[in-house]
Amino acid sequence: MATNITYHPTPLTPTLRSTLRKQTGLTIWLTGLSASGKSTIAVALEQALLRPPYNLHAYRLDGDNIRFGLNKDLGCTPADRTENIRRIAEVAKLFADSCSVAITSFISPYRADRDLARKLHQEARHGADAAEGEDGEGGEGGVPFIEVWVDVSGEEAERRDPKGLYKKAREGIIKEFTGISAPYEEPLRPEIHIRSEETGVKDAVEQIVAYLDGRGLLRREEGLVEG
Repeated sequence: MATNITYHPTPLTPTLRSTLRKQTGLTIWLTGLSASGKSTIAVALEQALLRPPYNLHAYRLDGDNIRFGLNKDLGCTPADRTENIRRIAEVAKLFADSCSVAITSFISPYRADRDLARKLHQEARHGADAAEGEDGEGGEGGVPFIEVWVDVSGEEAERRDPKGLYKKAREGIIKEFTGISAPYEEPLRPEIHIRSEETGVKDAVEQIVAYLDGRGLLRREEGLVEG
């Protein structure tokens, strides 16, 4: 652990950056069992936010661009899972701090790890004015963090099994598989609860967008329509 590091201050405060970019940065954290549909929802949500009427800067973080790159040195042991989520949380916060919408789609099975991700986002950002304060949900000092639980029963997830992972886990080919040989700790107070077996992708995206709109976290560009 480095001890001889010093933060280089910048006059570009989070409020000023947000004003210049005309966008509020935030993290949307989708969690749920494998085959819950969270990645499909994340893809559709990213498309919805990038296009009119929002035209926002949004970027999706998932296993394809994290586990094959930044976190390719990690396995699936409890310790590796915790480090995986910690790194993802730090990267998502950087995206959100740059005034992008970071959309993460990971099982993130441990409640303590998701709580840590939330805590990291709540911490005051470097460069924030002391007077801006911190409201515990992001506010001016921190970054808004929206936990979305894509809820599906283990039976339904195993029935879907698009990648054949549950089958391999049952056969012992995959070790430490969430929902079979490793636990999934359900969120206690997610901002958004999507019941995957009852909600289609389009409706799930609309549910998330409606929540963000209600919080005043989205910007609409009037007069723009999708061609």
